[in-house]
Amino acid sequence: MPLRMICLTSALALSAGQALAEMNFNRIASFPVVANMAAGEDTSRETSPEIIAATADGLTLAYTDSPLKALGRIDITDPANPKPLGNITLPGEPTSVAIKGQTAFVGVNTSESYTAPSGLLMAIDIASGDTLGSCDLGGQPDSVAQAPDGSFIAVAIENERDEDLNGGQIPQMPAGNLVMLDLTGDSLDCASMKVVGLTGLAEIAGSDPEPEYVSINALGETVVTLQENNHIVVVSRDGSVVSHFSAGAVDLEGIDATDERGALIFDESQKGRLREPDAVAWIDDDHFATANEGDYQGGSRGWTIFRKDGTVVYDSGTSFEHAIVQIGHYPDKRSDAKGVEPESVTFGKFDGTPYVFVGAERASVVGVYDVSDPAAPVLKQLLPSGVGPEGYAVIPERNLLVSANEKDLIEDGGARAHVSLFELQNAPAAYPHLTSAGADELIGWGAISGMVADQDGMIWAVNDSFYGFQPSIFKIDPSQTPARIVDVIRIHRADGNPAQKLDLEGITLDGEGGFYVASEGRSDRLVPHAIYHVDANGLIKAKSGEIALPPELQAVERRFGFEGITKVGNTLWMAVQREWKDDPKNHVKLVAYNLDTKEWGAVHYQKAEPQTGWVGLSEIAAHDGYAYVVERDNQHDVRAVTKKVYRIPLSEMVPAPLGGELPVVSKELVRDLLPDLKSTGGYVLDKVEGLAILPSGEIYVSTDNDGVDDSSGETMFFSIGAAGQPS
Repeated sequence: MPLRMICLTSALALSAGQALAEMNFNRIASFPVVANMAAGEDTSRETSPEIIAATADGLTLAYTDSPLKALGRIDITDPANPKPLGNITLPGEPTSVAIKGQTAFVGVNTSESYTAPSGLLMAIDIASGDTLGSCDLGGQPDSVAQAPDGSFIAVAIENERDEDLNGGQIPQMPAGNLVMLDLTGDSLDCASMKVVGLTGLAEIAGSDPEPEYVSINALGETVVTLQENNHIVVVSRDGSVVSHFSAGAVDLEGIDATDERGALIFDESQKGRLREPDAVAWIDDDHFATANEGDYQGGSRGWTIFRKDGTVVYDSGTSFEHAIVQIGHYPDKRSDAKGVEPESVTFGKFDGTPYVFVGAERASVVGVYDVSDPAAPVLKQLLPSGVGPEGYAVIPERNLLVSANEKDLIEDGGARAHVSLFELQNAPAAYPHLTSAGADELIGWGAISGMVADQDGMIWAVNDSFYGFQPSIFKIDPSQTPARIVDVIRIHRADGNPAQKLDLEGITLDGEGGFYVASEGRSDRLVPHAIYHVDANGLIKAKSGEIALPPELQAVERRFGFEGITKVGNTLWMAVQREWKDDPKNHVKLVAYNLDTKEWGAVHYQKAEPQTGWVGLSEIAAHDGYAYVVERDNQHDVRAVTKKVYRIPLSEMVPAPLGGELPVVSKELVRDLLPDLKSTGGYVLDKVEGLAILPSGEIYVSTDNDGVDDSSGETMFFSIGAAGQPS
């Protein structure tokens, strides 16, 4: 069957800001660090960029890669097109890196055990990979920082605890400390090494300080976080303690503190939650910011600005997490732990404006705050970082922000670990594409699947089984920028309880103010494939509410079922994602159900031969004589091949009886979505799952973010214009 390309009448509309241009950070590139592996190396090995820094000229990045025991390098001469420079093999696990000129100072963990910690501080020529010097640190290094004037290096010697010993309780000896070493030019002066003891300061396990992170201000003062001890210490250039104090605790209201319930409900509280700060960064000589991850018994889900005397100048409370909830990045599976888990914090002054960048590890988001007034930071943007942001580098001279994202999902067939680059531009913000900000209530959302448009230009979308205990229909206004979730309908049964365990993959209008939704079944969970009729309030109707599959389909069904539903006249059409037992290879059913006669039928659709993984359908929508389908593979990043929209003449969709030979419909290519999915500088997302067509013919496409579970959390929601006549 020949394929014909369809012309589109308007260009891709991905921008999240159509107002007057202003300065915003936008992602311009994502570099898969597996590209740094040498020819012949096993690229199925895990690779993970963690802490990252830039050379003085801002043209080269160097990052620690713990799984590979290497220092990776990236050429960003053209930041929109980063190039691999390869890895430098190290004698142990790198934990942190700071750069002076073209020399990297790398903390390397060489410990034999938790009770016999050891490590090195190595000086490495970034261009050649040669080792220029090395100092024995006498313990396990964690964070490395360089003084602003380049005169010395500070290293947090954590001597970390064994989390499997006595339930991870501290104290566990040996204690950690702070090490300071002078630099002579770009050379390490090992003889100058000064060990600063930190015992006896913290109220929590004071005999066992576990330094986590260091930062140095222009006065040469080093601030050290003792994460598990919930304590902060400021040390002078000569190694004396200037101040030390508890990081304190916060009371959290309006959070989701219940794990694994498959619902986003923000009505709980936690009292006296210890901050337990991880990363720390000076803002000026008197103020510093902490990311309060919590690694022991705390975690306040936010970040804080302190004066160096211990005064709390600002605390984000739940505001940072709530902002993340609104853009669909909330990690529900972390609800009972540390929520979005802020782990990283970095400071940089761009074009005269001081910014604090806060990385939420589990939400895969970078918060951009204007801290012109440290007592009243302003959240300017939330950026999609990549999976598991760990470290950041700022290059203000080139208007660049860099995020190192440590999570490599190779074992699960997911996205590889990436380094993301953002540029401060005189342009609208490109992210988010979809938000619930401005709604009357805090609406959490994610895992957007099927979509449908109504006659008023609104789009209705469902979430899938990730939120199986809170099946929902979201009302989206696509005319706003970014598109806005303005309301939510919870699907429920007659007893008022949520219709639990539904896997909603498709939605269409019933023409009477309600909806038909398609639920993909899971036989291993005793939840069948089915269609549900839902009224405008989300109630599953009593008589016509559940439409079960007929015996002919039940006999051949497989796990991958209905992925999309549309209504043509009085017939419902459902796209089956992948082959069932009686389907020819690379053919899937488009199943029909006549609402008047209750008869079932189907046609066959021929999908592409997968190059890797599988190819299937993930949406169907009817408009103006055609049925539009999304055909996609299950591949991410550079491995993605098939992400396309096709259309089928409705005149060919004449259902044949089940159990016999089915006619094969023709298809025309409407849009190859790969350029669209690459257009915002990120790696290609795998799950293109939503498609809705406005009365005008404008087509909107969305991606499913998997509920931020081993996912970047990013949702793309964009227009591909209105389909014209076949060219």
